[in-house]
Amino acid sequence: MNDAEHEGRNNFIRELAAADAASNRFGRPIATRFPPEPNGYLHIGHAKSICLNFGIATEFGGRCNLRFDDTNPFTEDIKYVNAIREDVTWLGFKWTEERYASDYFEQLYEIAERLVEQGKAYVDSQTEEEIRLGRGTVTAAGKESPYRGRTPAENLDLLRRMKAGEFADGAHVIRARIDMAHVNMIMRDPLLLRIRKASHYRRGDAWCIYPLYDYAHGLSDAMEGITHSLCTLEFKDNNDIYKWLVREAGFEKPPEQTEFARLELDYTVVSKRKLLRLVNEGHVSGWDDPRMPTIAGLRRRGVRPEAIRAFADTIGVARKPARTELATFEHAIRNDLNMEVPRVLCVVKPLKVVLTNYPEGQVEELDASYFPHDVPKTGSRKIPFSRELWIDRDDFMEVPAKKFFRLAPGREVRLRYGYFITCQDVVKDSAGNIVELRCTYDPATRGGDSPDGRKVQGTIHWVSAARALDCELRMYDRLFSATDPEAGGDDVDFTSLLNPESLVVVNGAKIEPSVATDARDARYQFERTGYFWQDADSAPGALVFNRIVTLRDGWAKVAAKG
Repeated sequence: MNDAEHEGRNNFIRELAAADAASNRFGRPIATRFPPEPNGYLHIGHAKSICLNFGIATEFGGRCNLRFDDTNPFTEDIKYVNAIREDVTWLGFKWTEERYASDYFEQLYEIAERLVEQGKAYVDSQTEEEIRLGRGTVTAAGKESPYRGRTPAENLDLLRRMKAGEFADGAHVIRARIDMAHVNMIMRDPLLLRIRKASHYRRGDAWCIYPLYDYAHGLSDAMEGITHSLCTLEFKDNNDIYKWLVREAGFEKPPEQTEFARLELDYTVVSKRKLLRLVNEGHVSGWDDPRMPTIAGLRRRGVRPEAIRAFADTIGVARKPARTELATFEHAIRNDLNMEVPRVLCVVKPLKVVLTNYPEGQVEELDASYFPHDVPKTGSRKIPFSRELWIDRDDFMEVPAKKFFRLAPGREVRLRYGYFITCQDVVKDSAGNIVELRCTYDPATRGGDSPDGRKVQGTIHWVSAARALDCELRMYDRLFSATDPEAGGDDVDFTSLLNPESLVVVNGAKIEPSVATDARDARYQFERTGYFWQDADSAPGALVFNRIVTLRDGWAKVAAKG
């Protein structure tokens, strides 16, 4: 990559990595890792970290491991491992090695024994509540455990008996012996290992003592030869124990932990716990619900990986927290699709138009381009035109409002790729509902231009009633109605802020027949409507399309009014 290609994506982490690579600070190539816990699906926040870690490794000719932080047998599952693999691959990245924290259980145990023998760790037999209370507060020092004075021999005996499964869950824990008055509360004799008599999805029942995150994470990095341990700001205070453990374990040229601001996206929650609640309580259809901020949900909605990577580049990497407007992400999606996908015609709310002067039974083929002139792609198709058409009900007003330039009684409009038509009569049912418009067409205006130079102000889309295909449209929108659904903390149930219009299902929409034989992964711009692609539920004769994103930010007006 040259300097021009880096423009717009430079950040402090890249600058650090560049300096370290230039000086050969670590005596080895740049090495990063993406270390998710397999207890849920990845979300858009993880995508930012994935792009950062893999991007840094690729740019500097290094390596990036995919390491599963699987130290909690109660919450982790192979299905999440498989989902994470799929998500990272779909995003366009390839890891150097696939590793697991559970691969290192033996080494981590050996290090624990050495720490105990050196008097740097001990077995604490207090209850979880007693340990919590003994930590003190940010303004008051903690209280030493009554078991802190056990001899190395006593501690080693208890540790080995813990490993052998002799004790019940919660009976003992291994703690580092550091400083109960440390200004950083994490350094007040942090827990390293705990008893968990549960079957691990990879190790089965072979282990009953499991490392905590702080113990496993830094040591796993060191064992893998990671140079740059990149994590979000909530782990900043953990850096002290990270460095302490790696140093006390004897690793030379240890990894450097660097923190960056996590992604905070408007109208979105990215807490795994809250996303799990949305799934378990049925607020969404699953982890891959197209309204979810999960990678699986975005993929099913129809978002392309290119858009996610472009979004990650756009927002960059910062030292301080800041919210990102959802409109920024939606712009990245539109910008990606606009240059890639063909335009087709689809009528969302069909209203029949009968062209009274068009020959009955006649069907002609009109030329229609897939791309506008400002898109560097080409392609065209034939679309059928007949006496009976469908137009969108929103494109007609019996009594037109000011600045409404579409179809109305006595008014002439242009049909996209077609003819000029003029509304002559309105047909209503017994309840007074408009069911049909009777119009005339000007055969001299085929293609949308008048030979006599007359102008019309409105152009509307349409499909042939005789040849159109029925389809279901799933109009997805923002899952929450509040900009920051978590702003109220625990005092406000975030599910009360769900947007009731986040999914509107439209049955009976009409789409042009050219899409019938397209590949299932084809994406489109439905002209004047939005970007769509077929959902997994779609089938021949029962087409289902998901709206990926609208053509413009419709919420901007809502926010302005609010």
